[in-house]
Amino acid sequence: MFEFFSTIFNTALYQPILNLLIWLYGIIGNFGVAIIVLTLIIKILLNPLNRRALESQKMMMEIQPRIKEIQNKFKDKEQQGREMLKLYQETKFNPFSGIFLLFLQLPVLWALFRVFQSGLDFEKTSGLLYSFVSLPQAINPYFLTINLAEPSIFLAAITAIVQYIQTKTAALPQPESKEKSKDQMEQVSQMVQKQTMLFIPAFTFFILFNLPSAIALYWSLTTILNIIQQRQIFKKHE
Repeated sequence: MFEFFSTIFNTALYQPILNLLIWLYGIIGNFGVAIIVLTLIIKILLNPLNRRALESQKMMMEIQPRIKEIQNKFKDKEQQGREMLKLYQETKFNPFSGIFLLFLQLPVLWALFRVFQSGLDFEKTSGLLYSFVSLPQAINPYFLTINLAEPSIFLAAITAIVQYIQTKTAALPQPESKEKSKDQMEQVSQMVQKQTMLFIPAFTFFILFNLPSAIALYWSLTTILNIIQQRQIFKKHE
């Protein structure tokens, strides 16, 4: 069973992305620029999923005040659940759609990680190239003085910063309560949200600190594009 899914993964994702990267490098001659172009291509292909996820996130922000009203009005959890379901049906909002759509992108991310980790090792990649893709004699991994085949603290830090900006922008608004004593659930929610805004960037830096900086370049550029798209969609729905 594992071999079956592994074969599908390699055939449908890993091998095409690997060939596309090497083909782009053969045309452009710069590994960093090839990764940037690859990122743009993947972003375009995944744009329908990203857009639907962001629209779902925007909808969640819009109905957040009504959710808060339901939580304050109905203390019984079962009644809360029924009222929430009515709200979701009324607004045609699926609370799991954004998570599900983002989950579908995980195989693509894993394929990219594998490509960037082994893409410079010709012993591993030579047998995976398509007939029309020529294997270059050598790949120069340097981009703006950074060796993309090795970890880079600088790129890892840049990625963590843009990840923090995206996480903060995507956070649900938490209006300040006029009451001196806030609801316990509200306090917990705000605490979790603040911790998440710090944890995700820190975790991103921790991961990228030990990986080839090509992954950080892809990750940071993708995050920047997501921030731009997110602001466009949010502004459009205002």
